Amino acid sequence: MQMSDNLRLRIFWTLNTLLALAFAVEIFSPRGFPGLDAILILLATLAGIAALNRQLPLQNVLTAALVTALIGGAAHGFSVKTSLPFGPVDFTSTAGEKIFDAVPWTIPLLWIAVVFNSRGTARLVLRPWRKTKVYGYWLIALTTLLAVAFDFALEPWAWHVKHLWLWQPTRLAINWYGTSAMNFLGWSCVTLLLLLFITPSLIRKQPGPSAGPDYHPLFCWLGALLLFAVGAAEGKMWPALAVDAVIATLAGFFAVRGAKW
Repeated sequence: MQMSDNLRLRIFWTLNTLLALAFAVEIFSPRGFPGLDAILILLATLAGIAALNRQLPLQNVLTAALVTALIGGAAHGFSVKTSLPFGPVDFTSTAGEKIFDAVPWTIPLLWIAVVFNSRGTARLVLRPWRKTKVYGYWLIALTTLLAVAFDFALEPWAWHVKHLWLWQPTRLAINWYGTSAMNFLGWSCVTLLLLLFITPSLIRKQPGPSAGPDYHPLFCWLGALLLFAVGAAEGKMWPALAVDAVIATLAGFFAVRGAKW
């Protein structure tokens, strides 16, 4: 049974209202509500699914979400056991109850939120070139880059502010607030892999006029960067704050520029 447009719109705005409220509480009272981080991830995931469902059939969106959660969650679970592909990581109880005693339930959802919003932001950036033959390849490449940039901003906040996970030392001398460079290489490889699987489900196949630019993924993406920046400022991690500002400024500028093309 197909969902009516009116019901779809109500669900979309309800989820985003709840997400905005949770975001405001997290900004102004980050330690006042235990478990709020998990609620934020859940709401961001559901809002991302609802946003895509305005453009694509629900079964397509859910298929892409399920594949993303399975591949991302399995990759992190494998890393817990073998240190590959992200490096040696230990998840704390703060991140949520663990699945198979390895990965918190929030991690597969985090992958959905990051990939969906990174892809939506990349679509805005590349909107002027959406009719070119190489658009699909550029979309996959830019989505991967934005997902890695998002994780680069996420790591100091997740480890040093929220203590969601702990990274163990590696032999690589290069690290970002204790996070090995191996982690970011792993994010790029896993993101690229899952995009190869989910992209067919996220292509609009029904004929019709092109939809206008969708700013929802950009708002969610930049909202998360703002949250990380506030945490970096509270923790006096000034390089992380500067990097967050640069990433958000560049992504926001090129996304808005592309959307107005």
